[in-house]
Amino acid sequence: MKSSPLTVITASFNSQETIGRTIESILSQDHRPLEYIIIDGASTDKTCEIIQGSEKRFEEKGILFKWISETDHGIYSAWNKGVKKASGEWISFLGSDDIYTEQSLDEYNKAINDLNSVDFITAKAKIKSKGKLLRDFGEPWRWSIFKKEMKILHAGGFLNKSYFQEYGLFEESYKITGYYELLLRKGANLKVGFIDKFLVEMEDGGISNSNISEAFREATHAKIHTAKRNKLLANLERNIVLTKILIKKALAN
Repeated sequence: MKSSPLTVITASFNSQETIGRTIESILSQDHRPLEYIIIDGASTDKTCEIIQGSEKRFEEKGILFKWISETDHGIYSAWNKGVKKASGEWISFLGSDDIYTEQSLDEYNKAINDLNSVDFITAKAKIKSKGKLLRDFGEPWRWSIFKKEMKILHAGGFLNKSYFQEYGLFEESYKITGYYELLLRKGANLKVGFIDKFLVEMEDGGISNSNISEAFREATHAKIHTAKRNKLLANLERNIVLTKILIKKALAN
C-alpha cells in the first residue's frame, strides 16, 4: 500500500493547557512520511515553550516539524500560512485542543489508497468537555444536505493539496465558517470520502460553538455568494436550523 505524504497543520494561540495533548497525538502516529506544522499567533503564555520543547522528539520520531510564532489575522490567516509551508500531498487541520485517536493517520492513508479521485476525506469525531463525552459528529457527504448545512467533520480530515492549487486558499474575511466556504467552491462536483470511524476527539467550546448566530450568518453568506443559492431559501434554511439548535439547547437546560 502506498504511503502518502501527509501534512497536519495546527493553529494555536495561548493554548498552553491543551497544545501538549495535541502534540502527543501527532507523535503517537506511526504513519510516515508525516509533516507537522504549528502556526502560533504570538502567544503570551507558555505555548511556545511547550512547542519548542517538543522539537527534538519530532526529529527522533522522523516527523518533519515546522513552527512559527507571529501575529496573524485569525485562524484562516494562520491556516493559509501553513498551507504555503506544507509539502504533503494531503493536508489536514487539527485544532490546538483536539487530538487524533490511535493510528488515525493510517486509516486516512488507507482511505486515500482505496478511494479514487476524491478531494476530501472526512471521518467521525467524539465531542468532549473535560473528559466527558457530549455527542458524536460527522456523517457521509451528500450535496443535498451539504448545500444547506455543514454536517461533515472538517477537523482532522484531509484535503488534497491540488484542491488549493485549483480553488485557492481560505478566504480570510471569514472568521468561523471558512472551511465550509472553501469546499462550497466546487459545489455538487466535490468528491468526498467518508471513514465510518472515530478518528478525532474534539474539545467542546470552539469558536463555531461559542458564536452560533455568527457562524450561521457566515454560512448563509457562503451559500449565497459562493454556492449561488437562492437568497430567500438560504435565509429560510438558516432560520429553521438555528431554531432547532436553540430549542434543543433550551430543552437540554
